Amino acid sequence: MNSDPAIRITLLPRDTNSQGTIFGGVILSYIDMAGAIEAHRHTGMDRFVTVAMREVIFHHPVRVGDLVSFYCETLKIGTTSITVRVIVEAETYGRPEKSVRVTEAEVVYVAVDETGKKTGITKRAA
Repeated sequence: MNSDPAIRITLLPRDTNSQGTIFGGVILSYIDMAGAIEAHRHTGMDRFVTVAMREVIFHHPVRVGDLVSFYCETLKIGTTSITVRVIVEAETYGRPEKSVRVTEAEVVYVAVDETGKKTGITKRAA
């Protein structure tokens, strides 16, 4: 897994539900973006579409002001697809020593060309 996160963000009040915690869908959106960033970094290819996001279980809530980091690891590269593990951790606002794993997911992307048609993954990072 990369020691630097693909994305690091502080979530805002607009991202919360009525209980004051961040919507799961907001976290899912960032998981998808982080995984796509990793797919691009690892292959150099420009276009991917999300095919699957495997079992996302939320272990801890995320609150407004928490610093949320999305760490990625490429698990598998096929002829047209790439599988990326995304691990999500949150630091409590003002308490960086208090970090928890929020969730993780394996995300599968398929490479597509400019018309949206599936294409082969041709370039791999050294």
